[in-house]
Amino acid sequence: MKAIMDRSIEKQFITRDAMQFYQAIYRLGDEIEVAMFLRDVMTLEELEEVIRRFKVAKMLSEGKTFRNIAKETGVSSATVARVNSWLNHGTGGYGIALKDVSIS
Repeated sequence: MKAIMDRSIEKQFITRDAMQFYQAIYRLGDEIEVAMFLRDVMTLEELEEVIRRFKVAKMLSEGKTFRNIAKETGVSSATVARVNSWLNHGTGGYGIALKDVSIS
């Protein structure tokens, strides 16, 4: 595991099955393949929620206010607070994922 983690990943998420799942995602070739895989493995609602949370994390990292984020994304203030907590006190995954993210 990476040394930058603030928290360790719970044991149930570092099993052999979990590691195979992570490897499968890691080996996908591009954004479209990732989208295709995630759409098959998640319900529409789950995928939409994950995308919203990622957008919330991005907006928080850009310094936007909780109120503006909730208004723009449609998520509750509790969700914004939860994402903020994981962004600042989680394993560091949001920070890694947000690094150099841009869509042309």
